[in-house]
Amino acid sequence: MNIRAMQYLVTLADVRHFSKAAERCFVSQPTLSTQIRKLEEELGVQLVERSPRQVMLTRVGEEVVARCRGILAEVEAMRATARRALDPESGLLRIGIFPTLAPYLLPHVVPTIRRRFPRLTLRLFEEKTEEILDMLAQGRLDAGLLALPVGSDQLMARTLFEEPFVVAMPDGHPLSRNRELTMADLEDQELLLLEDGHCLREHALEVCQMTGAHEKLDFHATSMETLRQMVAANTGITLMPVLSVKPPVAPTENLVTRPFDSKGPKRSIAMVWRKSSALADFLEQIAKIFASIEPALLRP
Repeated sequence: MNIRAMQYLVTLADVRHFSKAAERCFVSQPTLSTQIRKLEEELGVQLVERSPRQVMLTRVGEEVVARCRGILAEVEAMRATARRALDPESGLLRIGIFPTLAPYLLPHVVPTIRRRFPRLTLRLFEEKTEEILDMLAQGRLDAGLLALPVGSDQLMARTLFEEPFVVAMPDGHPLSRNRELTMADLEDQELLLLEDGHCLREHALEVCQMTGAHEKLDFHATSMETLRQMVAANTGITLMPVLSVKPPVAPTENLVTRPFDSKGPKRSIAMVWRKSSALADFLEQIAKIFASIEPALLRP
């Protein structure tokens, strides 16, 4: 069975368009179409429903694509093994990181990785947690930076650090009179939260359950920066991870933060990768760099 034909089929499944799939694969459309037809002939089933306006996979086509992804991931793992055997500190490394961590952690870590491994091509993907887990399972990522727990026994996880939360509020809010807060201080408070799909939302909802706070139901932010600006506009208060309020992030006018006491909420950040990964030893080195950020950055 032709590996290249599998790649063409998976790409077609991703973009659902023959011309766009051919462009991504750097071949002509007739070449891509011919290879997929040959694959159908070899398997004796129709994989793709073709119409002028759209491309759909048949039910068996969906199953075949899922298996092709697994095969291609194993092929890439074999290639990675060969590359690392020749030169473990060069090549391509693909890491996923979720949006409420990426812009605040990467500036502190990526320069160190580039200095330590100057020949390494580091490709970073900012995605929500579920997408990172899917990309890892499909072999489209080598590792991910996620908040624990990850809920998969197929992944190896190395805890990097614990990141405390702080409460962000408008300047002059009654809670701003306290130098630090307890969980009880949030009782009956209304919190601005991110939309569904963000792990920070899940952490904030857990805090709401523990403290008696509740969610502001008429507003869901799409990003941390939207939350920041809504707080500054006197719309409410929110929880923010401490890295998101440390330099190089600039201060926001009319927004102040207050830390919790030692019993305040935290999130555990880990680097995860497939247990079967050929890059495990190298990923351990990368994880140590991520874990070695300046401790002061994690102090509220």
